[in-house]
This record gives sequence, structure tokens and C-alpha cells, in this order.
Amino acid sequence: MQRYSSAIAKASSSAYRGLMRRSHVVVPNVDVFINHRGIDTKRTVSGLLYDHLSAGLRVNSFLDSKNMKPGDRLFDNIEAAIRRCKVGVAVFSPRYCDSYFCLHELALMMESRKRVVPIFCDVKPSELFVKDFGDCPSTELRRFTRALEEAKDWSEFMRTATDAVLKNLMEVEGGGRHRQLGYSDKNRKYIVQKMMNRRR
Repeated sequence: MQRYSSAIAKASSSAYRGLMRRSHVVVPNVDVFINHRGIDTKRTVSGLLYDHLSAGLRVNSFLDSKNMKPGDRLFDNIEAAIRRCKVGVAVFSPRYCDSYFCLHELALMMESRKRVVPIFCDVKPSELFVKDFGDCPSTELRRFTRALEEAKDWSEFMRTATDAVLKNLMEVEGGGRHRQLGYSDKNRKYIVQKMMNRRR
């Protein structure tokens, strides 16, 4: 399904929260929530990562295009999945910061004190910055900026201290075309489990 319409993508935070009105939403246990820009990575990195985590490692993962079905309350289900997940994976791509909702999901993960694993697909951390959505309140822009900078800081820590995490989760070859999953299943399971057990 199409991730978000271009019209909704420019909605203000008040409109977004109106759509996210509380209701009783039943979401299965979620170990890993995959935050991504669907137009960039749904059929490549994010989809392959979901398939590998779910089928290969039997880790309960959430990816909107895989877990949602017609009639589901989109925003309620996504928020509930984020709040219930143990680890978030943020797949940064060239058009990631064009999406209000990608940034909102990232901010919610950070505010919920989730451990977030960043993956950079065809984009460098220095190329990512929060854009003015026109009618988006300045408080929201600052919220998104804090979350994005925190994710960048975490990526630098991982690069120097636990570089193996990214390499074992996904190795993306040039041109955005995948895609090999390196190392043994035993090593990948160990790393994913360690990430899920580490809580802030």
C-alpha cells in the first residue's frame, strides 16, 4: 500500500494528533519496529530486513506495509507498535526527511527511550536535516531536530564501538540494490538479541 499521501504529508502536528485519536488497538508483541521512508526502501532494504528478521531469525518485527491491512487504524497501530517495541531500526534514505511522519515516528522512538539502530541507505548522516514543512509548528521542528541529532550521535557511537551491528543487520551494495546479509545466522541472532536486551 502507499505509505502516506502527499496531502497528508504536510499536515500539522495538531491534525496528525487528531488522526491519532486514542482507541483500543490490539498490536501483537513487537521486538523490532522498522521506521523507514516507503518510497525509498519499502521494496529494498526495509522489506528485506523485515523478511530476514521475521522469517530468518524469527524476531517479531513491524513494517507498516507488511503488518497493516485495509481497515486498520494506521496511526493508532503504528504508535502502539512503537511503544511496545524493544528496538527501533531507523532506515535513513535520501527522501526520509521529506516525510513529517518518518520524523514523528523517530521522535516518538527517542522520546519513548527505545534503543534505535540507524541504517544509512544511499545517504550520509551529514546530508540529513529537518526541513520546514510550512505549517509545522516550530516546537515540532525542534522536536524532530533533537531526535535526528540523537540518532546521528548513536550512529557514531555504533560506528566506533559496535560497528558489527550494522554489518550484521544489513550490508547494502552500491546503487541501493541489495544486498547481502553477512556472517552466520548464529552471529546475527546473537547481535539482534543483544540489541533487544539493551535498554536505556
